[in-house]
Amino acid sequence: MPSLTALLSRVDPAIARKVERAMRRVPFLRRQMERQYDAIVDELDASLHPYRGRLAEYTQLPATGRSRDEILAEMTMLRDEEQGRWRDGFVSGAVYHGDAAHIDFLNQVYALNSQSNPLHFDLWPSTVKYEAEIVAMTAHMLGAGLSSDPVVGTVTSGGTESILLAMRAYRDRASAERGIERARIVAPSSAHAAFDKAAQYFAMDLVRVPVGPDYAADVDAMAAAIDKNTVALVGSTPSFPHGIVDPIPELAALAQEEGIGLHVDACLGGFVVPFARGLGYAVPDFDFRLPGVTSMSADTHKYGYAAKGTSVVLYRGDALRRYQYYAVADWPGGLYFSPTFAGSRPGALSAACWAAMVSTGEEGYRTAAAGILATGQLIRRWVEQIPDLVVLGDPLFVVAFGSPTLDIYRVLDAMTARGWSLNGLHHPPAVHLCVTLRHTQPGVAQRFVDDLRAAVAEVKANPSAKGGMAPVYGMAASMPMHGLVEDLLKRVVDALYRVA
Repeated sequence: MPSLTALLSRVDPAIARKVERAMRRVPFLRRQMERQYDAIVDELDASLHPYRGRLAEYTQLPATGRSRDEILAEMTMLRDEEQGRWRDGFVSGAVYHGDAAHIDFLNQVYALNSQSNPLHFDLWPSTVKYEAEIVAMTAHMLGAGLSSDPVVGTVTSGGTESILLAMRAYRDRASAERGIERARIVAPSSAHAAFDKAAQYFAMDLVRVPVGPDYAADVDAMAAAIDKNTVALVGSTPSFPHGIVDPIPELAALAQEEGIGLHVDACLGGFVVPFARGLGYAVPDFDFRLPGVTSMSADTHKYGYAAKGTSVVLYRGDALRRYQYYAVADWPGGLYFSPTFAGSRPGALSAACWAAMVSTGEEGYRTAAAGILATGQLIRRWVEQIPDLVVLGDPLFVVAFGSPTLDIYRVLDAMTARGWSLNGLHHPPAVHLCVTLRHTQPGVAQRFVDDLRAAVAEVKANPSAKGGMAPVYGMAASMPMHGLVEDLLKRVVDALYRVA
């Protein structure tokens, strides 16, 4: 008898939502779904909790505190056990620099600034200096010097916060200046999931437009999706799934013509793509030198080589940035204001970000970009030579590939079994490798493609293997009722917080 998920995958997407709502109200069906969720999560449990049974677990405070030496020894053991895969280049993205001397330097900077908090700028004016200069350096790299308008911004906790803040700024500006009650964002289907999060959090409408056959934003289709409530368009440099640089000049012209904003998500490429053209790669303008670009996000904790926890959001002019801020003048606790969502923030992360940027310098970023781009193109050419795989679009350094003949998620599982941590994609089913400095080490690219060839051969020989993430990805790809898949994903998150 076919499984419930197999039956559901045949439902017409047009009626999927109604069926989904009805199913949630039927106890028998609900119980059957829960059993399937539990079975999948149970299968993943060992990988989610590899230390269970090996280390002490705490469901309440210990009666007496453990010794600091003992805690440090345990953490050192865990670090040593976990760092091998990313250090040796088995990971897509995640750790973008990884050199031991660089990490030690950032750790020293963090220790020196561990108590600082930008909320109390009077106590730590050094953090004010660091953050202002981080913004200025990033803005200059992204065309501020070639813009007719001032480019300003703030430091955030990561790309998601940068995107959320920008979307909130557009929403509030549209409300205040145009009387729009329900703001609308138009984005290509490849735009980051953070735009969906922004729409959910801020009661905005997000219209996702299918990309073209080259996996780049379809400008004409996005133009057709604009209505009177549209406040911003979105483009990526490059997109996270396929590593494609959207046609930003055309999107900028469209935004300018319509009198709306254009946010360029350069979270992934903001510290690589600015150097690509000078290195001989055909990259169109994508930053503030284009008048229609009104905001950008760039992650300093990715290819900016800062410690995890910093990004930059930039705006064309102070007026738009001010809609991002929070300020209250009538609280009994006094005057309160903050530039981002958080109140207290770790100033040490901003200090480490500033130190990473200043110590790397323009030449350091250019050299790193050259190695990453060259390695990305090499891997792309090698993947294109594997008969059962197809590279999606025309990528620079994020190489996505699918298969017309194999279950690509089985290939993903086979690569995982060989130690690789890659990203599974949807629409279409695919896998990508985000190239970092770890992959520019001698022999890593060759090892990747050798393992990939072996993984493809394994799946061809045994296409019906069980287990791994393939069932989860396969269900998510085939199910028209996305709410059921989201239910499953939420249960995976539940499992992450489970203590035995």
